[in-house]
Amino acid sequence: MPLTIKNLKKPFYHLASFNETVRFFTPNWFAVTMGTGVLALVLAQAATPTTPLFALARILWVINIGLFTVFVLLYLGRWILYPQEAYKIFGHPQMSMFLGTIPMGMATIINGFISFGVPLFGSVAVDIAQQLWKVDVLLAIGCGIGLPFFMFTRQSHQLSSMTGLWLLPIVAAEVAAASGWIIAPHLMDSTQQQAMVITSMILWAFSVPLALSLLTILLLRMALHKLPPVALSATTWLALGPIGTGSLGMFLLSQQSILLASNPIFGPFSHVVAGFGWVMGILLWGVGAWWLLLALGITCHYLRQGIPFNLGWWGYTFPLGVFTLATFKLAQLTNLSFFSTLAIGLLVLLSGIWTLVMTKTVKGAWSGKLFFAPCLQESQPLNKEPEKK
Repeated sequence: MPLTIKNLKKPFYHLASFNETVRFFTPNWFAVTMGTGVLALVLAQAATPTTPLFALARILWVINIGLFTVFVLLYLGRWILYPQEAYKIFGHPQMSMFLGTIPMGMATIINGFISFGVPLFGSVAVDIAQQLWKVDVLLAIGCGIGLPFFMFTRQSHQLSSMTGLWLLPIVAAEVAAASGWIIAPHLMDSTQQQAMVITSMILWAFSVPLALSLLTILLLRMALHKLPPVALSATTWLALGPIGTGSLGMFLLSQQSILLASNPIFGPFSHVVAGFGWVMGILLWGVGAWWLLLALGITCHYLRQGIPFNLGWWGYTFPLGVFTLATFKLAQLTNLSFFSTLAIGLLVLLSGIWTLVMTKTVKGAWSGKLFFAPCLQESQPLNKEPEKK
């Protein structure tokens, strides 16, 4: 039966052609690359380059590059073949937030070029990472400014319907900041190193304070209107993302601040930057630990109701992954066995969740159940003002 907008009142469960796959492809699929990429990076932290575990991590990174490439082609195809339908995403209050997953998924690949590419390709991998990082920064800034603009001018939102999805476009900039601090020490030119460190500081500030302010509102929303619907259960984990990434970024800044020592302006304050990074990193890690425990309790509450599978389940992976990376970095900086043991435990939890979610995703993609574009039936046209009640 041919597909029409009328047919979209029910989810699309059968893939009749490649064109239909393209038509129903939405950016929330890039959450798959975020979860897969962060697992590869976490595995690399727990292994040495000669171990099978590190080889497994490198394989996951290569697979992630393949997934990201396929997803980019499919989404570009949607804009080329169905531009009017693709444009409707900017009016959808939920699906538009997932545009932020594109630069964040790309960031995991960029970081992999340092962790896995440098041992294989040397300075070429650093050059690739540096150029991709520039693209990633532009995408992150575009999401961080553009999507809130559409929220303020075109979309319809209420406090009672707020979820952690609001964080996705904001967090992309701090993820790019962490990538910048990872790349910086591998650059040969000291001026480029300092420029990347300083730019990453700006990107961190571009994101983290705004994310923390949104988290304050999110706590108020949950206190007044209780938890989101069970289908959106994974969104309660998204708050851990900006906290974990912010903590990881500060730990990285405390290490890379030495690159500013030769700068005539920042040099005298490089030790202050290092101390600030360490203090902010440990404080944010503590906030993240609180939210992790809360998210675990909320998830247990949802499990008693039964959680239907959807692509939102990938929201369990990336936030947990970045908090695990921050825990590994904290263990490295403090040399305390407690944090090392905790990091391994979080890695085991992350691996189990990733395996479960990836298995269900492959099955859902094969059957076609996961290819559904809500923005085709629910979005507010951009040329029409929201109705006033």
